Formats: sequence, C-alpha cells, structure tokens
Amino acid sequence: MPFLERFYPDEWLPSAYAVDYQKLYDEGYRGLIYDIDNTLVEHGAPADERAVRLFGQLRSIGFSTCLLSNNRRSRVDPFASAVGSDYISLANKPAVKNYLSACSRMGIRKEQAVFIGDQLFTDVWGARRAGIRNILVLPINPKEEIQIVLKRRLERIVLCSYVKEMRRRGRTDFPSGKF
Repeated sequence: MPFLERFYPDEWLPSAYAVDYQKLYDEGYRGLIYDIDNTLVEHGAPADERAVRLFGQLRSIGFSTCLLSNNRRSRVDPFASAVGSDYISLANKPAVKNYLSACSRMGIRKEQAVFIGDQLFTDVWGARRAGIRNILVLPINPKEEIQIVLKRRLERIVLCSYVKEMRRRGRTDFPSGKF
C-alpha cells in the first residue's frame, strides 16, 4: 500500500449530519463511534439540539453509540450525558485499543462498527488500524487550536492525493470545496 493510502478515509462526507444512517443499518452496521469536537459540535461546545436529535434518531434506528475522544472526562461526560451515549475519554487516538474497547462496550464486533470523525491522523488512521469502517467529515468550524491547524496542512496533502485517486477510479462522492 502506498504510504498516503493508509490515511485515506473509507468515505468522505460534508457532515456527520449528512450520513445515511438507515443505509448503514440496512448494511448490517450496529454501532457508531464518534469524535466530538468539530465532528458533532464546534470545538469545546456543549451538545446542542441537533446532536441530541441525531442520537435520538440513531437509537430509534437501533444503533448503539460510543463517543471516543482524546479530551478529558470533564469535557466528554457532560456531552455524553446530554446525547445519551457511552464514551471513552483520554482515548489516545490513533491507538487501536480504545476503538476496540468502544466496540466491546457496544456489544458488537468491529465489522459492525463505523467511526465518524473530522481528522485523518487521529480519527481515520486509528479506525483503519483497528479494522473499523470510517467516515471522514469536514470540520464544523475552521477556527482551531494551532496544533490542529498544523495537522490540517498535512491532511491537505493526503486529501489531494485521495481526491486524485478517487477521480482516477471514476468516483466523485466526496465533498467539494476547500479542505
């Protein structure tokens, strides 16, 4: 596998709110693992009504959920409580261990899980290493901490390569615009 391909997402969508969750369920997926910041809400924001509605919809479809965050418990616990989800804080993404722990907590096999997040080098790469299907989403807010801004510059290189390869394969099912 060429070096950059290890960071390619399985799917790239504009938002966690644009995922066809019913289709995923119909395909046999039963658990959803999420990053929080810039995936479900702006960085540091509490759970909003849109996130609460989404998790209610996911439960009604039949999904189990788990939040997987590198943030501290003090950030993750209130968010998880508001949306009604299990969680793992201080997850040390992209380490594989807690991706698999999330599956175990949800009572599913890794083949039944989908990870949804906004960063290639933590979220996507960790999910790929764990053997979990992943969906990259565009960050909700482009204003981020400096260490994330620096990673985003490297992500652009990978995403340019990804877009070129997907176009070569005849695919155009990725977000357009600036990334």
